[in-house]
Amino acid sequence: MTRAVLKFLPFLIALALIPIFLPGARLGSYYLTLLILSVSYAVAALGLTILLGYSGQVSLAQAAFFGIGAYAFAVLAAKHDVPFGFAAIAALIITTGFGFLLGLISLRLASHYLALVTIGFQIIVGLVLNNWAIVTGGADGVSNIPRPAFFGIDFSHDHYFYWLSIACLGIASYLVYRLRHSRLGGALLALREDEIAAASNGISLFWTKILAFTASATLGGLGGILYASGSMYISPNVFDFNQSVSFFAMTLVGGQESIVGTTLGAALITFLPEVLRFLHAYYIAVYGALVVIVILFMPQGLYGMLLRGIDALRHMVFRSPAEGAAVPVAAQRQHSLKRPVATNDPILQITGLRKHFGGIKAVDGVDFTICRGDIAVLIGPNGSGKTTALNVLSGVYTATAGSISFNGTDITNRRPAEINRLGITRTFQNIRLFPELTALENVVIGYYPKGTVGLLGTLFARRRGFIEDREATARARETLRLLGFSRFDIKAKNLPYGQQRVVEIARAIVSGPELLLLDEPAAGMNREETAALSEILYRIHDLGLTILLIEHDMSFVASVATRAYVMDFGQKISEGTVAQVLSDQKVIKAYLGDDAEYA
Repeated sequence: MTRAVLKFLPFLIALALIPIFLPGARLGSYYLTLLILSVSYAVAALGLTILLGYSGQVSLAQAAFFGIGAYAFAVLAAKHDVPFGFAAIAALIITTGFGFLLGLISLRLASHYLALVTIGFQIIVGLVLNNWAIVTGGADGVSNIPRPAFFGIDFSHDHYFYWLSIACLGIASYLVYRLRHSRLGGALLALREDEIAAASNGISLFWTKILAFTASATLGGLGGILYASGSMYISPNVFDFNQSVSFFAMTLVGGQESIVGTTLGAALITFLPEVLRFLHAYYIAVYGALVVIVILFMPQGLYGMLLRGIDALRHMVFRSPAEGAAVPVAAQRQHSLKRPVATNDPILQITGLRKHFGGIKAVDGVDFTICRGDIAVLIGPNGSGKTTALNVLSGVYTATAGSISFNGTDITNRRPAEINRLGITRTFQNIRLFPELTALENVVIGYYPKGTVGLLGTLFARRRGFIEDREATARARETLRLLGFSRFDIKAKNLPYGQQRVVEIARAIVSGPELLLLDEPAAGMNREETAALSEILYRIHDLGLTILLIEHDMSFVASVATRAYVMDFGQKISEGTVAQVLSDQKVIKAYLGDDAEYA
């Protein structure tokens, strides 16, 4: 908690001192009013930092939540004389409820479809504010909105209210920071990067999206409360679609993942029109052009550009240490690894499994049993249904028919996150890391299912939350080192292919599953990388994991597998040891060709 507070304290103090340097008389009062306005905008825009920057959900309805919070507070405080604190709390609850509702509506939507739904929500809220005159006052709005007075301080004075707004901004910034640097923040980032990979790592897409929308709405509502109390008058035209676009621009211009950047973006968008007033009729065009230029050519915003400049300067002054290289697994080996020995204890039983896509029978009545301790391999020609079977097993696809039993529990058609929590993890044929996250952050997300601290414990710095975060990081480092990897702080997208595969495997095993599913782990690897992967599998097996993999490299299969299953045209055509299935005439004909000979 102390580190988070100290991180933002100098910035907040600098903001609080600004009124001291403002000119006197009317001009100073005018700029102070703009400062209060920009702080309320910044608080609301921080909601988009969570929704857009962290979770990747596009919303053009932030002004709707801004307006709901403002009107709920204003109606209670000005029309019904509800005390400031109770009115503010009630307004936040109402706004959060609407955020939950929009989250529910938007669960299965993404990209431009999601944007269209949020635009529709924004328009509906605007119509209600304009036409529900008996409550909202219609076009006349609500006036005589009170400012608070507590602790012996009357915040009706603009300077005092500005400092109160800064305090609210500080609290909001701290809560957003805590959320970002927690397991829940990791879930939001995983959702942004790859929903399928996120779900396969035990993250509930439902609750993560709900969290993003409700948190964003709550901050939008808080910003609206500050706006209503600061201006002491509100009308519907303030909360229209144009304002939602402005909030969107504030977040993008400042830096959509940066708390400080979003705050600076809010100030820039608020003050820039005033600075450009001398251009008269042309100022709107210039203002729009400047915003577009920043969005197009500075994708990380102004704050991101500032950080890149600081990093470049630092590298000019100080020589950065060389990046840690990946440590070969073979170099870590202390003794000869023994070939795995399977047991007769079934861990996974698949019976009559079918997956049809219309008239295409991708998997058609497959039965097989994996025993505890197996390194089992599923082979077959391309298009035989192997990956489809793995996708059904891991919950990515639903089965058309059949059953899947894991440790005696029926897991047929359960969601990927549920299957992960039961002890089955996987990698993908096409590597599905979270590219914008570091290798370490990727693996930490794999530990997500082991966490128990919820939202309140995260935001209010319960000690257990910090302990879990440290434990997850320590386990991630330990797992990466076990697999011979030490480039913790390199973004996943900047790693070579072979190392990306190692990180993906580390992410899959960090939570300590019982069954690991690997989809063509050796694909695209050279001979040395494949040999290292063989030893990695032995090392993982030594941890007590059972492994089921899909693979085409027969030499690799022969070196690691204890049992093999062969599929062709969606059906199992053979099973046994690797030597047995590779000498089966049906396998030779279907997979290796009539004249093929295995050596």
